[in-house]
Amino acid sequence: MTRFTKLLAAASVALAATTALPAHAQVDGKMASVDATRTIISTTAFQTAYQQIETTYASQNELRRTKAQERQTMLTKFDKNGDKQVDETEQVAMKKSPDYAKLQTLEQEIIAITNQIDGARIFAIEQIIVQYGSALQDVLTAEQIKIVLDPSVILYSPPEADITMKVVTALNARVPAVGVVPPSGWGPSREGAQVYQEVQQRLQLAAQYAAAQQQAQQAQGAAAPAADPNAPVGR
Repeated sequence: MTRFTKLLAAASVALAATTALPAHAQVDGKMASVDATRTIISTTAFQTAYQQIETTYASQNELRRTKAQERQTMLTKFDKNGDKQVDETEQVAMKKSPDYAKLQTLEQEIIAITNQIDGARIFAIEQIIVQYGSALQDVLTAEQIKIVLDPSVILYSPPEADITMKVVTALNARVPAVGVVPPSGWGPSREGAQVYQEVQQRLQLAAQYAAAQQQAQQAQGAAAPAADPNAPVGR
């Protein structure tokens, strides 16, 4: 069970677990599973917010790309063996170079811009997860569910035991939209940053899977024999 799941469980499932229920109800009650990370990603508020961030912070993204390219160009000068890396020996020469101070400034600027964009995403996610427990409780009450498990600890369960999309629906009703510009003085919480990391990991895995599937399809298409234009058609 991930820290994200523990965090959300503590804020939601605990309410049902601590209710005074007969022992047999806790054992024989209806069971279900919910993928907390997928729930957040599947909400309308999350998907809209990520799209808005791409637009709202477009200039920051472009500036970051420009500075990253400038930094890479500078690093290339120190890559004497051409392995596209700056090893320990090359780092010694780099630190003695007059360009080292500028390189450090570029790195700090890139980090600052990245933190600004990541902060907007965390801010959006925090507005969603604050309502997660209530949305989950809505579904538990409506479905009369007594026990909720994380899918990662289940060896087998029927598809109907997964209430993830039902929680998404409940969460969409509670949080139809979120802001993407943090107020002055705002700072990400530790829990929000952790949720963001898990969300990003899930998105990266999905992107890698989609890319692998596309490559496999292209490879199959290239391997397929070309049709003979002179082959007879029909009888």
